[in-house]
Amino acid sequence: MAIEKCINEYGASEVIFEEGTIGRELFVVLDGQVNIIRKTPSAEVLIATLGKGEFFGEMAVIDSSPRSATAVAAAPNTRVISINHARFVYLVAQQPAFALMIMDALSRRLRTTNAANLNRALGLAPDGTAANG
Repeated sequence: MAIEKCINEYGASEVIFEEGTIGRELFVVLDGQVNIIRKTPSAEVLIATLGKGEFFGEMAVIDSSPRSATAVAAAPNTRVISINHARFVYLVAQQPAFALMIMDALSRRLRTTNAANLNRALGLAPDGTAANG
């Protein structure tokens, strides 16, 4: 597949993918920003804002589970490249640096989540400060 066919451009607030949908690709931000959002019954929670060079959607390409969050373009002219499952497996097998980059990012994200969960269990805000209340 030609690389140009893997690049998509989104306007601000345009949905890239929805939480709960099945996806078999990950995305890398080429230009602009992408918000990662989790929807709750009462609100939308901003999980992260990603910029140029950052990737998202990796969980679905790795384990084939439904998307765990919604990705929305946060800026006009946001461009992303999609990497489908077959290309992802090829890159992991042929480019150890790519695999290490993915593992490093996943490890950092897991550490951040673990710290936030511990803080929540201790009655603190996710960043470790005293919770209001």
